[in-house]
Amino acid sequence: MDISDEGESLDPQWLDVNNNFCGVVQGCRDAAPVAAAFVRAGWSSCSASWHGYEVETSWGQIELDPIEERKVLLNGVIDPQRLDDLAGLLSRFGLRFTLELCDDAGALLREIRA
Repeated sequence: MDISDEGESLDPQWLDVNNNFCGVVQGCRDAAPVAAAFVRAGWSSCSASWHGYEVETSWGQIELDPIEERKVLLNGVIDPQRLDDLAGLLSRFGLRFTLELCDDAGALLREIRA
């Protein structure tokens, strides 16, 4: 997967926010194709581990890590008002997913399944 620094950097207002987002993409054995889809959508991407990636745009910074049973774990920080935008993006990628948005205390605020 090509790493890209072409996308926008995370808006500074989100730099000090604790992780408020997590999710799982179904049916993907590898995080690279998911990261590549984000890059094609204009996000930046960098390697975060041997098999994981970090993708970023002005309203979100998300780590992508492959886990068991053909799934990719998503976690990071997003603008809470952009959860539907993220779900739309993953839908356009043709992915099945579950997304969760949490408050500062870790309580679930919203969940989206597709």
